[in-house]
Amino acid sequence: MSGAEEREPVLFRTSGRAAHITLNRPRALNALTHTMVRRIDEALTAWERDPAVKTVVLTGAGERGLCAGGDIRAIHDDARDGDGTASALFWRDEYHLNARIARCPKPYVAVMDGIVMGGGVGLSAHGSVRVVTERSRVAMPETGIGFVPDVGGTRLLALAPGELGTHLALTGAHISAADALLCGLADHYTPTASLPDLLDALADAPAGEALAGFVRTPPPGVLAAQRDWIDACYSADTVEEIVRRLLAQGDPAAKEAAETLLAKSPTALKVTLASLRRARRLGALEPVLNQEYRVSCAALATPDLVEGIRAQVIDKDRRPRWSPKTLTEVTEAEVERFFAPLGDRELGL
Repeated sequence: MSGAEEREPVLFRTSGRAAHITLNRPRALNALTHTMVRRIDEALTAWERDPAVKTVVLTGAGERGLCAGGDIRAIHDDARDGDGTASALFWRDEYHLNARIARCPKPYVAVMDGIVMGGGVGLSAHGSVRVVTERSRVAMPETGIGFVPDVGGTRLLALAPGELGTHLALTGAHISAADALLCGLADHYTPTASLPDLLDALADAPAGEALAGFVRTPPPGVLAAQRDWIDACYSADTVEEIVRRLLAQGDPAAKEAAETLLAKSPTALKVTLASLRRARRLGALEPVLNQEYRVSCAALATPDLVEGIRAQVIDKDRRPRWSPKTLTEVTEAEVERFFAPLGDRELGL
């Protein structure tokens, strides 16, 4: 890669009938910045109007993954030292881009190789063709930083079978290719070694035809075997009851899930559960994104977002001091505050 390419956070090129987006911040695991969001949106505008472009392909530079999510260091600094305006503007453009990807009139092939988290899920899992590999690790880990799944993630997880999405949203668990397919976050499994040939094929043939020669059966996942206790525990109406049921299961994996939950932000857990339940009722992506925007903007004013990012990313001591400290201290009124209308600041999708 040339020096100029290394300085460009996202690269664009066309190859035959395919137009390619490459997220290009490999040292930051291709974390998404506002500039990247704007440039991707501009490229999609041009390609949607270009009859020569038949397919859009999303990949990530480097060996570690597609995208680790949004640039949360910038959000931390804005929430701690600024007034939150920069983060709200970033989310506004990001969520509009998520909606645009979902309604892209041309096949949008997302190569979800390696780590795909948070904002990376938003760029990929709303696409019409989503490819995972044996290296895929897909997650919405927001509750661990005092935040709530966004980028349409609450809708994606609300649509997963049974209560699998609730489990993933609350625990932030990383899942493999097979489990991403089971949860509806991906469509096809292709070995990493076959990706270069698949990308070449997309230059010459329609997406479905190109993929046909590369789709394989993934290695087994773990969630299918855990459905019974996941569905039984996470169907509860409160996070406290979910934790109680998990601990009563007598299953080591359920106990581990409970311990994971008890280490997350209590406020984020309660708001996440409410967000998922409401997303199920809202149905379509656009109203869910509108809801997520309200929740995200409200999170900027809470201590847990700054503290969670500090503990996980800035100081890396992994010892967040949540406020409130316990689930029972988070009131229904406090949860409801996250869903308050924003007036003329609404996302407006």
